[in-house]
Amino acid sequence: MVSVDVMVFGFFGGKVKLLLIKRAGEPYKGKWAIPGGFLDIDEELEAAAARELAEETGLIKIPLEQVRTFGELGRDPRGRQITVAFMGTTTQRRLKAGDDAAQAKWFDIDKLPEDLAFDHNQMSKLGIAMLKRKKSYRLWRKSKKMLKSH
Repeated sequence: MVSVDVMVFGFFGGKVKLLLIKRAGEPYKGKWAIPGGFLDIDEELEAAAARELAEETGLIKIPLEQVRTFGELGRDPRGRQITVAFMGTTTQRRLKAGDDAAQAKWFDIDKLPEDLAFDHNQMSKLGIAMLKRKKSYRLWRKSKKMLKSH
């Protein structure tokens, strides 16, 4: 089975947030997770990532980049699962949960739920570390510090 997962980081009110969805179905019903889902047989990876993000959160036109492939054994109780993780940033706040997401919500990256579904704790830590190395994050931090000093 092949899937995509999409880590979207938002810059709001001096904070960096990670978008998570509350799963509406099994496995991990009621647990928070990174938005994502299965690849359609005739679908490109990037298209699947954008589709899943739109279906589960209502976010569209978010520039995404491929981060890493996760394929550790046991990462999904339904069987052998390989996922390609993507990430992007946005200033769009409004979310609309849909498809297999009961809820979509922004979480401060320093206050994420402790027990995310699948291997999404590991995935989110990698995404946060990658974000902090990006020029856009460093510029955001610099502008935030400049605003505080005035």
